[in-house]
Amino acid sequence: MSVRARNYFFLAPHSALALIRYLSHMEFGRVTPEELETVSFKLPADRPETTRLLKDNAYTGKPQIFTGCAKWGRKDWIGKIYPKGTKEADFLSLYAKHFNCIELNATFYRMPTLSQTQGWRQKVGDDFKFCPKFTDQITHLRRLKDVKELTDRFLEGVSGFGNTLGPLFLMPHPGMAPKTIDNIQAFIESLPDDVELFVELRHPEWFTNEAAFNDLSQRLTKLETGMVITDAAGRRDCAHMRLTTPEAFIRFVGNGLHPSDYTRIDDWVQRIKQWMGQGIEKVYFFMHQHEELHSPELIKYLIQELNKHCGTTIPEPVFVESEPELFDTPKVARTAAKKPKAAAKKTAAAPKKAAVAKKTTTAVKKAKEAAPKRPAKKKAK
Repeated sequence: MSVRARNYFFLAPHSALALIRYLSHMEFGRVTPEELETVSFKLPADRPETTRLLKDNAYTGKPQIFTGCAKWGRKDWIGKIYPKGTKEADFLSLYAKHFNCIELNATFYRMPTLSQTQGWRQKVGDDFKFCPKFTDQITHLRRLKDVKELTDRFLEGVSGFGNTLGPLFLMPHPGMAPKTIDNIQAFIESLPDDVELFVELRHPEWFTNEAAFNDLSQRLTKLETGMVITDAAGRRDCAHMRLTTPEAFIRFVGNGLHPSDYTRIDDWVQRIKQWMGQGIEKVYFFMHQHEELHSPELIKYLIQELNKHCGTTIPEPVFVESEPELFDTPKVARTAAKKPKAAAKKTAAAPKKAAVAKKTTTAVKKAKEAAPKRPAKKKAK
């Protein structure tokens, strides 16, 4: 068990079950290295309903593009996008200098409180967006049934984000198949009208049963609720390319900066460019990795390509540059500085040694020639 998982086990209020769910999230869409080489990552074409929805929306303004990760509390980002010596209390304020939104998975594992979210709100700018995920007590333990009290607590907790509250993110339990569609709809209808919501469904039958998928899509459209598109190696069915509102919520799961990560980003940039020309209003693009260490590199590439091809001006995350120690030359630099000097000494010494060797050889030769020759030994009779 990793240190991160072990720490979470002891901190979570319902630790054993929560740990299992945490680890399952880490594994979602993961494939083996051998399988990864065989996956077709080509994005499917947009469904006709997506094209029609954007056309009917007829939005002509400049779309808003939000890019970010799933968490800010990454110690392994110290020295990458967080300066050396950064304290955990400063992670969020520094994160918000690089990205303009976050898919807030922390609220899935623990019920947010008003004071907590108000504190987080104070650490970001007015243009930042928190997209909190409904707590697992609502979606997984109760499976959206008899959850009014829990839902009220959750909504009160996230209200502390104020004007930085983005869309909420609802992921019903992966075991909730199409037969639970009425329960999902009833829960959505129970929410206040001003709640912006996106839903992610993971049960495979939603994508193999076309009638069920279309029924769900139509219901979500009427409820003005978005449908999350997830791009993961092991679940290509979740890249369904169906928009139910003129906004997109994309969850991209990379594979440790594998070359396919970059070509997939290229495809997404072109799809977003296409949507921008058709009238999309907002795009939320969240970067994930099975290990989040390299998410900043990949999202930097995404932003660069969006700015290049889509005419956006999204600020790129700035990586920390290594700095020399105060009043001293770094060890690596010292070592590098010594090497040329040592090499120069060797180079200068080589001709001297050769000359001495040559001189010695000549003297020995002359001495041999000048020395009297010994008489030959007589053979014994």
